[in-house]
Amino acid sequence: MLSLVPTPIGNISDISLRSLDVLSAADVILCEDTRVTKKLIHLLKERHNLTTAEPQFLSLHSHNEADFVSKLTPEFFNANIVYVSDAGMPGISDPGQILVRYCLDQGIDYDILPGANAALTAFVASGFVETKMLFFGFLPHKGNDRSSALQEALFNGYTTILYESPKRLDKLLSELVIAAPERQVFLAKELSKRYQKFYRGTASELIPQMEKEIRGEWVVVIEASEAKGSSLSEQDILALDIPKKAASKLIAKITGENPKECYQRLL
Repeated sequence: MLSLVPTPIGNISDISLRSLDVLSAADVILCEDTRVTKKLIHLLKERHNLTTAEPQFLSLHSHNEADFVSKLTPEFFNANIVYVSDAGMPGISDPGQILVRYCLDQGIDYDILPGANAALTAFVASGFVETKMLFFGFLPHKGNDRSSALQEALFNGYTTILYESPKRLDKLLSELVIAAPERQVFLAKELSKRYQKFYRGTASELIPQMEKEIRGEWVVVIEASEAKGSSLSEQDILALDIPKKAASKLIAKITGENPKECYQRLL
């Protein structure tokens, strides 16, 4: 069968007893980076008495996951297969979901162990009382894709969680100063690690504090906005005195339909 095992996001003691049991029985360990996982196994042996046979370590990361899975056969899972990402829960901004889908399609047994997750840890630590949230992971790095993703993250009506690298945290805060200057933002750095730190305020209040703190991995939790959704329907658009080509573009924005196919349908 396949087992997806979450690993500590910083503090090695966050490993669960179930995770130790599954790792100890693993025949094959699929991992984002074999060097990182081998180091983790070594630490677990030293500090938590993990005992293992000699599992085979295979690299499975975001760049090769689809190709790797496409070459699998169901017989591969006759052994105890374990997948771990470098840190945290597999499948959350990390590989894993394609493996799970393969098991579903092939009728292969699988299990997902609960464990450490940076997004949920930061969400609880933020103190934002709205219990509904959206997780966006990493925003696109630049261009129109980033601009549109940021607008969606800011104006969806929910508390929004982002991951951000130290290289782009200052850029994100600068964007928030312009796009949502009054919005409260919560920053969590190095969760569960020795230098874990929390910050909360508007983006303009946070920028000066980041000058010496920019290093490290960050989770950004953004206070919910008032939803600015539209109740505009296709019939409302068709009632407007506008050309069908323009109407088809508006309808496609709402429904996700291909604009050309929508235009042909209207004709």
